Amino acid sequence: MSAPQVSHQTLNAEFKGTARKIGETDIHQFRGIKYANIPARFERAEPVDNFNGASVDATQYGPRCPQAAVDVRHLLRIPEDFEIPDEPEDEFECLNLDITCPPLSANSAPLPVLIWIHGTDLMTLTSAFGHSRLTIIQVVLKLSPSVREHPRSAVSNLSLQCYLMSSIDLVTDPAKIVADSIEAKQPIIVVSINYRLNIFSFGDGKERNLALKDQRLGIDWVRKNIAAFGGNPDNITLSGESAGAVYVHAHLVTGPPVKRAVLASGSLYLSSPLPVERGNGLIQALQTKVKELGQPSLREASVSTLVQALKECNVNTMWIQEEPELENWETKPEQVDELMIGDTEYESVIWRNGVETLDGETITAAFEQEKEWGTKLRKLYQVVADRPTACKLGALDLVNDIRYTLPVEVISEKLAAANKRVYRYVFDQANPWQASSRAHHAVDLLYLFAGVDLSFNPTAEIVGQETRKRWIRFVSGSSPWSSERRFAFGPVGDCKEISEAQFAGRRRVNHLKVLKEAGVGAYMPIATALTAGKISLLN
Repeated sequence: MSAPQVSHQTLNAEFKGTARKIGETDIHQFRGIKYANIPARFERAEPVDNFNGASVDATQYGPRCPQAAVDVRHLLRIPEDFEIPDEPEDEFECLNLDITCPPLSANSAPLPVLIWIHGTDLMTLTSAFGHSRLTIIQVVLKLSPSVREHPRSAVSNLSLQCYLMSSIDLVTDPAKIVADSIEAKQPIIVVSINYRLNIFSFGDGKERNLALKDQRLGIDWVRKNIAAFGGNPDNITLSGESAGAVYVHAHLVTGPPVKRAVLASGSLYLSSPLPVERGNGLIQALQTKVKELGQPSLREASVSTLVQALKECNVNTMWIQEEPELENWETKPEQVDELMIGDTEYESVIWRNGVETLDGETITAAFEQEKEWGTKLRKLYQVVADRPTACKLGALDLVNDIRYTLPVEVISEKLAAANKRVYRYVFDQANPWQASSRAHHAVDLLYLFAGVDLSFNPTAEIVGQETRKRWIRFVSGSSPWSSERRFAFGPVGDCKEISEAQFAGRRRVNHLKVLKEAGVGAYMPIATALTAGKISLLN
């Protein structure tokens, strides 16, 4: 196959990409395209809008943001002999994107575009779920002294500022979903955006939320430049999983509007903006450590020193910081016409190892701090001090409902009230290698991207095909299923629309009603007390 080339007049460049065959279907990929320049550390990036007539080699993935290394196989149960290649890192060259598209045709109409924002915990593992690769989310929650005074901010203690750790090109490579879209005669284009992570995104107080601002530049780049690759800039679906979904939600409430969006296992209710004062405290601690390591400041320290400072200060959490555009985000309208939103059956697995270290008395005490609702919630979730196993399971169920399942309902109801079309789903297909791990957090990515061969598991193959088919329909502007019903992916390969009664057999619907009645001020301090410092991907 000859290498694809795109002559881009607006960017004044010739892009040389890679041709691939997925089964019998040809696709093209243009990798590592730089969409913005970073003028200096902790500074806003500047868009790249002219390549000055250059011939751009877009055959290789661009470097990722610097980060500490970690083995990402644990959470997804990826076999131990699955190879994880090393990837280049560069603080100033990490703002790049990858385009996966059907072969260009002069006769085809502009195609729908799916923009993928990879997941992170904003701090320790990110590009795995997004540079067309796999990144993992490892967050350690810190209990803010102000949780009782600011219960809403406690949601954000799950912070997302992830150190984009080891990643895998194969796991979230969008080649398969693009190939499937071609075969279904509903061709789409997928653009995956890389952005700054951890302290490089968090900054030193002058600029905040650099990851969000990087992503916005990437989205703007797509709007301005995707037409030359065959895409329709007016038909964009913005999507993300976990912390990627948190970011997508932030973009929906700050604009500009997009046609469609997907929030998979995440929203601003999972990790909402925190006060600037908390960020200042973190920055000061890191500044002190950097000086101890012989460097003058965060801005002047070497990359290796910054990563070492994060490790030695045990900084495993960073977060979206409060800024004027994010004020009162809960009441702002999501600027999107259609939304797909859902969760997996066992999102709270990422807290399991940590919660299992707690005894029954400690878990019970977390509920007892809430005078009005604590006892009712404790009994509702089967938390009894002398039943340690039931206590731990109840704590994980509560966290699962608060962080993931309840936000699906809250956001869906809000958009429906605004006459927006909402498609809700549940993902209940278990891990393909280890069914006893259940349908845990992030397992849906294995099925959506099919970056790892799942043919050894026939039901996994079925669910993967069905997942991609429904996403392709949504991105193409067709109804993926009836907006009046939910769609269930699994278990055991069974994919279908379900009734509300059937949904109540899969999720704790009555518990959600009680949580709504109690309010965030009642349940969030309990959840935070149970989860502070308890997240781990090594589950």
